[in-house]
Amino acid sequence: MLTKEEKTQLIKDFARNEGDTGSPEVQVAVLTEEINRLTVHMQQHKHDYHSNRGLLKMVGRRRKLLAYLRRTDVVRYRDLTARLGLRK
Repeated sequence: MLTKEEKTQLIKDFARNEGDTGSPEVQVAVLTEEINRLTVHMQQHKHDYHSNRGLLKMVGRRRKLLAYLRRTDVVRYRDLTARLGLRK
C-alpha cells in the first residue's frame, strides 16, 4: 500500500498540469507502483489468493488504461512506458 506522501509525489511527477490527478499517466504510474509492491508480497506469500486477485485486477486496469492512451496519443504512451520501464 502506498503512503499518502508517496502517492502525492507520484502524482506530482506524472501530472500533465497543476492539480491533475486523473490523467491516464497519473493513474498508470500509481497502479504500476502498487503492482510492483504487491508483486514482492506475492513472491513471499504464494498462497495469498485474495491479494492475487487484487493484483490481477490492477494489472487489467493498467492494461486498459495503456490501451486507451496508445489509441488516443501514441507519443504520450511511448513517453510513459519509457519513464516507467514497462515495455522492453
